[in-house]
Amino acid sequence: MSRKNIIIFHIIFWIYMLWPEFAPMIFGMEKMNAVFYYKLLPTNIFFHFGIFYLFYFIFVPLYFRLKPRVLGVLIAISVVAVYGTLRLIFYYYYNLYVLKIPLKELIFTNWEVTNEFRVTMVLSFYAFLIRFTIDWFNHQKQKADLINQNQASELALLRSQINPHFLFNTLNNIYSLVIKKSDDASKALMKLSSIMRYMLYDANTDKVPLEKEIEYLNSFIELQKIRIKENNFVEFNVTGNVTGKIIAPMLLVPFVENAFKHGNKNVTPPGIIINLNIENDKIIFEVINHNGNSEHSTKDKFGGIGLQNIKRRLELIYAKKHSMEIKTEDNKYIIKLIIEN
Repeated sequence: MSRKNIIIFHIIFWIYMLWPEFAPMIFGMEKMNAVFYYKLLPTNIFFHFGIFYLFYFIFVPLYFRLKPRVLGVLIAISVVAVYGTLRLIFYYYYNLYVLKIPLKELIFTNWEVTNEFRVTMVLSFYAFLIRFTIDWFNHQKQKADLINQNQASELALLRSQINPHFLFNTLNNIYSLVIKKSDDASKALMKLSSIMRYMLYDANTDKVPLEKEIEYLNSFIELQKIRIKENNFVEFNVTGNVTGKIIAPMLLVPFVENAFKHGNKNVTPPGIIINLNIENDKIIFEVINHNGNSEHSTKDKFGGIGLQNIKRRLELIYAKKHSMEIKTEDNKYIIKLIIEN
């Protein structure tokens, strides 16, 4: 709760507590006439504020540090008793010297004595309840902020792991083209430049337009296809309306990268099929490739960065708004991701 809201809350609280129409109901002043009530209002404010903020600022924070807690209860009872007694003594002399009430009339009834202690107890309880509630809300907010900060830091770390991993593999591919003195080396460098521009500038946000992510995927696929002889080895299908849809940046490419890395290159095209379908508020992404290894792992040999990384990002960003299915069927490796946009 912000400082401004706390101050507003306190102001409203005291207006309610001291308003003549409400104060009698709270403090049992129905036997006190209005004139006498307003005469005592300045001193009431002084004593009410005193016991309330004594508990609010000092006792409540101290209470939660005391062990055993019963010690705090005993201290609270003692403070209420002493403070109530001081109120009685004060009002005795205040009535005698300020209000000029005759000495013979200054006899406190049982009701008046009980009421002074009741008022002190009520204000102490309200102070405890209000301070505890405000502290609890602040604690919950701090806890939520800390979780968000930790998740943001983790997402930044996960994203930073993708960049060098992808760059390492791509540079290896370009290096092999250079060694072979292939004309495709310059094309690959241009594609890499376009991809790096996206990674450095466009993807530096929590979400990006789906159109940009598709452009990034196309550039990545074109870069990978340079190493493959068949032009139609990769089939990339986009269906549905992508306009206005957003997605976490660089979320889909690891699935495609995994297909290129582990897929069998010696099959009849298409060797890799990528389907991106937009249905209402759902993004359905599917990658199918022929197994190139007997054990097709979801982890890279570089510390398990690939798909495990993406699984964690999905948990953090989309929580209960995604589903992912990984299966092998007819010697094909299939990954299907559904995201609710």
